Amino acid sequence: MNLSLVDVGIVMAYLVLTLFIGFWLSKRASKDLEAYFLGGNKIKWYFLGLSNASGMFDISGTMWTVTIVFVYGLKSAWIPWLWPVWNQIFVMVFLAIWMRRSNTMTGAQWITFRFGDGRGGRLSHIIVVVFAVVSVIGFIAYFVEGIGKFATTFFTWDLSTTIMGLHLTSEQVYALIIIAITTVYTMKGGMYSVVSTEVLQFLIMTVACVSIGIIAYNQVTPEQVAAVVPEGWTDLWPGWELDLDWSGLFPELNDKIGTDGYEMFGMLLMMMLLKGIFASLAGPVPSYDMQRILSTRTPSEAAKMSGLTSLVLFIPRYLMIGGFAVLGLVYLKPELMKMGADIDFEMVLPLAIRQFVPVGIKGLLLAGLLAAFMGTFAAFINAAPAYLVNDLYKKYVNPQASNKKLVRYSYMSSLILVVVGIAFGLFAKSLNSLTLWITSSLYGGYAAANVLKWIWWRFNGMGYFYGMLGGLIASVVVPPSVRIFVPGAIDIYIFPLILLVSMTASVLGTLFTKPEDMRTLKIFYKQTRPWGFWKPVKEEVMKEDPSFVPNKDFKRDAFNVAVGITWQMSMVVLPLYFLSGEYSSAWVSLGVFIGTSVLLKFFWYDHIKNMD
Repeated sequence: MNLSLVDVGIVMAYLVLTLFIGFWLSKRASKDLEAYFLGGNKIKWYFLGLSNASGMFDISGTMWTVTIVFVYGLKSAWIPWLWPVWNQIFVMVFLAIWMRRSNTMTGAQWITFRFGDGRGGRLSHIIVVVFAVVSVIGFIAYFVEGIGKFATTFFTWDLSTTIMGLHLTSEQVYALIIIAITTVYTMKGGMYSVVSTEVLQFLIMTVACVSIGIIAYNQVTPEQVAAVVPEGWTDLWPGWELDLDWSGLFPELNDKIGTDGYEMFGMLLMMMLLKGIFASLAGPVPSYDMQRILSTRTPSEAAKMSGLTSLVLFIPRYLMIGGFAVLGLVYLKPELMKMGADIDFEMVLPLAIRQFVPVGIKGLLLAGLLAAFMGTFAAFINAAPAYLVNDLYKKYVNPQASNKKLVRYSYMSSLILVVVGIAFGLFAKSLNSLTLWITSSLYGGYAAANVLKWIWWRFNGMGYFYGMLGGLIASVVVPPSVRIFVPGAIDIYIFPLILLVSMTASVLGTLFTKPEDMRTLKIFYKQTRPWGFWKPVKEEVMKEDPSFVPNKDFKRDAFNVAVGITWQMSMVVLPLYFLSGEYSSAWVSLGVFIGTSVLLKFFWYDHIKNMD
């Protein structure tokens, strides 16, 4: 499809602007590692919150989410629990506060704060670096798959080529070009560049999202939606089985549901809840979420930043997602059927943009989605080099390295990680397979050790090391092993096995080695103030400091988490109900949103000011 000159001009102007911002901020970012990776802890919390929200607008995730709304309707609101999407609520309510109190630069550095600098602490430190690098490579591969599919729908030049015997499709070449631009501005500007471009991106995307919602509302009637979807498509509440039969309307979608493995929806939801509680309590993985928390000025600002992320993200994002899904359902079946046996439902988003978005808005939306990809990608490649440079090179190789050398090595680390991630991405099967592996297998290996590190005083560095190592190995070995006996088993059902391996390794590694030094534990407990099983440490702290007040907020935090998950869900389903013509349900969702917002104001927001 040929874009108009107006649309091409908007996209090109955005790309030039991002490069300009990166080079303009490079002097400020290159001052030292703290400036490069954390913005010197001087960036205001609301800019970080907008940046964090913006980073969740990535193209790959948006294409996948449009696809699941298209296929599963309102029940699709549960499927992002795979990540789980409500891990942000745990972070908002208490984890951001606990983490920011550490005053560290990276998740690996935080591990030293928790376990000390003995053998267990050093091994834990190294395994977190390994996990951070593996997860970033996985996400880069995920981004490569999404941006390539997206770009070839709008840019029609044939750029396919062969390099060193490897044939690259146009899809892959477009992905490489966009990734190269993103890598350059991120390397130059560091966290300052990431946040500045993502705030700009958020403003662009919000305008584009609202525009798409208006277009869909004006072009699709409730009657048209009802005529093209099966019974149950507009029902939110799941049964044990999915009970969504597309046979008389779009039979190929039944094959898609079978391939996804979501027919037993009740079992799927139970697995997502199990995985979600552990993964959320574990806290942010060592990537861009954690980096933004550590970049805030105070613990209370870290909590407010995380809350703002959810508040500003879901309604505009789902206006766009729901808009494209209903437009696709009503108008795009003939276009999709032209693909024949190779029908790809992940193309609903780009096809809908091509057919329904007018000149000008199309350029704005494309610039915004490219910005979304670039912003999220940039956040990952800003976070990961901190682990290689600060946590490996500076700590173990050259503690006296100059700031100039460390920043230069950060550039090199970014480049190496991008190249390796691209190599994996070129061989990815689909967005769905990458999504399921990252969310269920890889993060499944992360959960057990990272839950225990918060709540159990006896848990030590050796236990953490063995738990993480067991989880990483299990995330690679267990899924293919299970599929030998259960062909087609999806990763979320394999999660309990990976969790069991990691938990067993964590507990045995802890019990067969000595506890951490009490002095290290007291410093961590007194500064972080977590709740959990900390009685021996708490008693020691209170002997030294009778004025110390232990954390007694578990019940309030649990209540706020439950309210927060409901609050977040109401913002997801409100635009979906509205655009599908379920207006009475939309009003109920609005009421739930207002009610939960009031509860969070009194039971969460009013208390975080005392957390610094």
